[in-house]
Amino acid sequence: MKRLAILLIAGTAQAAEIPIEGTVQSQCLINTDKPGVYGSPNAYTLTTTPADGGVVPIVRYDVTLADAYTARITYPTDFSSSPSLSDSVTWTGSVTVDEVSSVDMADYQTDSTTYDQTREYVLSATGATWFAVSSTATYGGGSMKAFPGGTYRAVVVAECVAN
Repeated sequence: MKRLAILLIAGTAQAAEIPIEGTVQSQCLINTDKPGVYGSPNAYTLTTTPADGGVVPIVRYDVTLADAYTARITYPTDFSSSPSLSDSVTWTGSVTVDEVSSVDMADYQTDSTTYDQTREYVLSATGATWFAVSSTATYGGGSMKAFPGGTYRAVVVAECVAN
């Protein structure tokens, strides 16, 4: 009987899970160089166009590892906060390369991809790239109604996606 108990204990398998952990530091940083401001050239339009009193927001990407990331930037399609609106808002906008720190980035705009309200840039060189994001909101659809008084905020979404 003793022998049987020893054999049963000896035949029991054991297992353990040993964790392995690591931290990856992104080699792509996103910074707001200039926050945007909506100007109101008329009662039914809010725009970042400087001639209409607006300020175009500028976002800067700093990359220290070439060909590892894609910049994905989306102009606003909704207000993040605003007075109550009873009618539709029509959104337009654009994303363009405003400045680059290296001649190796000269083709970023022509090589970019656009879909919906988003533009993607493969960040193929190290350095800094500044992107300008324009935004215009028109209230009332085709009937162009006056925006109610108040504060309007919208958000540009800037992402750094690992390739």
